[in-house]
Formats: sequence, structure tokens, C-alpha cells
Amino acid sequence: MQPKPASKKTPADHVDRLRQQWARELPDLDTEPMAVLGRIYRISNLVRPSIEATFAGFDLDRGEFDVIGTLLRSGPPYRLTPTELYTSLMISSGGLTHRLIRLEKAGLIERLPSETDGRSTIVGLTEEGRKRAEAAFRDDMANEAALLAGLTADERQSLAGLLRRLHDEIERQLARKD
Repeated sequence: MQPKPASKKTPADHVDRLRQQWARELPDLDTEPMAVLGRIYRISNLVRPSIEATFAGFDLDRGEFDVIGTLLRSGPPYRLTPTELYTSLMISSGGLTHRLIRLEKAGLIERLPSETDGRSTIVGLTEEGRKRAEAAFRDDMANEAALLAGLTADERQSLAGLLRRLHDEIERQLARKD
């Protein structure tokens, strides 16, 4: 499907211009997937610096926030096994280890011996870690709300619903390939 020309109400954006260029060079190729996935990718890249700056204001990088945020979301007593953490975060155990070392040095987490398995540990959020995770997340949500302020509540809800459907469909397709 060839890209539709932008209307006066909705001017052409970066993705529209890319699709028009591709249509000129490869007119037989349907670039419609770029209209959705290209915009998702571009939006992610556009908001990343703002989100990272928010976390940097709390002396955290995004990956470190992901760890303490996951612990906070887990609820009291804010403890998970390393396996539960890296599975939830979709990272390698080695990637998690580096984050845990930095967070432990900063006093935001502690590693405790497991009560059920003497060979393993439990990662727990310290009180300082809980406070910092909560404050960082509150600021992040305010930042992200400001980024979405140009959409009405109905538009945000509709967009979230469509993205949920897309997310579920892509997960199903990828699961079939495994």
C-alpha cells in the first residue's frame, strides 16, 4: 500500500517522508508496516533521552531503575531471586549481576542468603532504594504524562488499546517461531 498524502489537519511527519522516498525508489514494495512500527521505533528513540535524564536526576541509569522498580512493584518485603529479576527484566544473568553490584554499592539493594536454598541469594530493596525508586517513578510518570499531553484522554486510551493488541499479536507470532 502506497503512503497516503498528509492532510492539512495532520501534516506529514518523518515516517511519511521516509515512506514517500521508499515508494519512489521501490514502488512495488508495501511500506505500510513502517506507518506503525517505524513510528513506534522513532517515538521510542525520541523519548529515551528525556526518560534517561529523569532517572539520571536520581543518580540511576534506566537499567538500574528497572531493577529497583521491579523490586518495588513486587510488593513487601520487596525481595526477589536473581532469576525472577532477570526473567522479568528480559536480560541475561550477567547483565543483572553488573546492575546488582552497582546498586548494592549505592546502598539501594542488599543481597541476602536464601532461607530455602543455602546456595542462592535473594535481592532485597533497602529503604533508601524504595524511596529512590518511588520518587524516580513518580517523576518519570509526570514526564511521560507531559509528553502525551497533546492527546485527549480518549485518544490515549484508544492508542493504548491498539498497542496492547499489537503487542499481544507480536508476542504470539514470536512464540510460534520458538
